[in-house]
Amino acid sequence: MKKICYVSLVLCAGALAQSDVVVRWRGIAGDITAPGIDNPVGQIHSAPGPWTSRAGSASVNLTSGSGSFELEGLVLNGGNASGTTGTVTTVVGTLVCNAGSPGGTLETVIDTPAAALSPKGGAELSFKIDVPAVCNNPLFLIRVPSNGRWIATGTQRATGETSRY
Repeated sequence: MKKICYVSLVLCAGALAQSDVVVRWRGIAGDITAPGIDNPVGQIHSAPGPWTSRAGSASVNLTSGSGSFELEGLVLNGGNASGTTGTVTTVVGTLVCNAGSPGGTLETVIDTPAAALSPKGGAELSFKIDVPAVCNNPLFLIRVPSNGRWIATGTQRATGETSRY
């Protein structure tokens, strides 16, 4: 009986070691900050004008670094370019680990490759990034590659484990 319990314990421990931690953001919301007001997330500054989005989502596997994001209707909200993407034609997804440096761990920022942003504010990308061993309080931002400012953020964060087997 002791051998069966020991073997079961070893198998369970092996299965847990093979699990992946996946973070999902079920929505993407535009930066609704008033024009000229900075709304930093960690050490990343916001765009100088407000953005809005119709829908979107993102997910990142913190173990493997595989992920994806999709956007719908990410456009400027106000000004002469309201309802368009203005001069923004590409975006990057950004995983921010240890935002606000919880537990003394340094904040880490990892960008995805750039994705084309359609004139109607649509984009999608599957990617693989190098996630640090410690990624507490993960945040997901959509940023403008040319200036690094964020224009949208992941909302409704959920974290779960999924087994590889």
